[in-house]
Amino acid sequence: MAAAKIKKGDRVIVLSGKDKGKTGTVTLAMPKDGKVVVEGVNVATRHRKPSQTNPQGGLERTEAPLHISKVAHVTADGKPTRVRFEVKDGKKVRVAVKSGEKIDG
Repeated sequence: MAAAKIKKGDRVIVLSGKDKGKTGTVTLAMPKDGKVVVEGVNVATRHRKPSQTNPQGGLERTEAPLHISKVAHVTADGKPTRVRFEVKDGKKVRVAVKSGEKIDG
């Protein structure tokens, strides 16, 4: 699989689905599955019965993984951009395609 263009800690925007337009931070990246978990996006609700560990029971809300193609990196002005790899000073760095600014490193 190709190198990860979106990593943990990146600010991303959702491009499609019920949460289209929402932005958030990547809390978990799963490059082998091609999925990411974004904070506050794609929240799944489960009804839990009271148990020994959770005597109250109730609704359990957790963020579900999104496919990596549904999110894009966000530039400083809040617009989505693609990510390209470039070699600068002998190091491979991620670069925003729209602005040309370095993302990390």
